[in-house]
Amino acid sequence: MRKNTFAAAALVAAACLTLSACGANDDNSGKPVAVVSEDAAAEKAATLLDKPFEKPDLVLTDTNGKEYDFRKETAGKPTLIYFGYTHCPDVCPLTMNNIAVAKKQLSKEQQDQLRIVFVTTDPERDTAPALGKWLKGIDSQVVGLTGDFSTIQAGARTLGITINPPRKDDQGKTVSDHGTQVVAFSPKTDGGYLLYGDDATVEDYTQDLPEIIKGEAP
Repeated sequence: MRKNTFAAAALVAAACLTLSACGANDDNSGKPVAVVSEDAAAEKAATLLDKPFEKPDLVLTDTNGKEYDFRKETAGKPTLIYFGYTHCPDVCPLTMNNIAVAKKQLSKEQQDQLRIVFVTTDPERDTAPALGKWLKGIDSQVVGLTGDFSTIQAGARTLGITINPPRKDDQGKTVSDHGTQVVAFSPKTDGGYLLYGDDATVEDYTQDLPEIIKGEAP
């Protein structure tokens, strides 16, 4: 695994590493919104946190229209969470497809253990049926969640991920500015101990997922 670590003192500033408009040509798209102290191994796929994040208290609606308590449903399970939206033309589908392709390299037992959760940042358009249809084309086992925007925004904030309300770009298209990190939670501690940026590849996830499933640092 390509990795780097955050110094403990920098963890308060930890995430918010990137804020992407997912295809919008804004000046702020993709630029860092927080600066953190890193070791010499920068530009790596995964960041191993000195102090893991606590799982967010997120109770939302899944693609079947049922209540989904993120903490309860993923307790003791290796879990990846990503915040994005289905109308995103680039970063979101690429990230989810990279994870889905890597997951297929796992054994059936490992695939059944892994939880992959996609939380929409555009709940007005990403209804449960719309989210389910989109995810079916990627991986039917991915849990898709939608609900109240303020609840989603608050949950993401506990992981240091910034989400802004959807807005219109210069062409009149609705875009969602959001952090593009994938957070991996350990089945041993339920702590979010790894962060992946949008530059993480299929190969990175393929190499790391077996260790994440065991709750170990790749």
